[in-house]
Amino acid sequence: MQLAEATWTDVDDCDTDLALLPVGSTEQHGPHAPLGTDTVTATAVADAAADAYDGEVVVAPAIPVGVAEEHRQFTGTLWVSPDTFRSYVRETVQSLASHGFDRVVIVNGHGGNVDALKEVTGIVSRHDDAYAVAFTWFEAVGDHSGDMGHGGPLETAMLRYLAPETVHEDRIGEASAGASDGWGEWTSYVNLAHDSAEFTDNGVVGDPADGDADRGETLLTLAQESLVRLLETVATRDVTRPEHR
Repeated sequence: MQLAEATWTDVDDCDTDLALLPVGSTEQHGPHAPLGTDTVTATAVADAAADAYDGEVVVAPAIPVGVAEEHRQFTGTLWVSPDTFRSYVRETVQSLASHGFDRVVIVNGHGGNVDALKEVTGIVSRHDDAYAVAFTWFEAVGDHSGDMGHGGPLETAMLRYLAPETVHEDRIGEASAGASDGWGEWTSYVNLAHDSAEFTDNGVVGDPADGDADRGETLLTLAQESLVRLLETVATRDVTRPEHR
């Protein structure tokens, strides 16, 4: 059930304690892909899993702005502090839990959100009347995960499958030419770069030409299957907190 499309009476009749909360970002994805890429992909994975799950689950509206200051030099990027982001996510989960949807899987589409989501789901599960975990779709697509990059093959493939009209195909060559081969500038296992503009001319990491629509379909299927397995586990898990020992 899509919360944004349902009436309150519809939701009141919904017999489940499971919820999906998509979380994305509004940030640069090179000259060829839209700023909302991370929100589009996270929402699509959440919707696909909700459709495939054998049971009821509510899908909350996506949170479209995340922890993305690392892209601040690229026009149009929006960001909030990790503290603000964690608070917003936590209070959204609390509001879901107040209606009985107290087992929440956060479906994430942005790498910059990962650390904050790991922390906030721990806080929620330890201190609130809810249980929450975070699922990042591009970490759950098997061997494809190693090609993630940024505005690169995986995200471009997903967009070409989900929303091909949003991809500027005439700019793929430009995107590839200005891309970095990897994320960051590394010495002694330390990333010396704090902002993406330090190591990529146009914001792209990885070659978007390597991501076609067929690959996008495969990625969505893999992410959907992984998320459905997670939902099945969360639905039946004992989420009571252990006593002090």
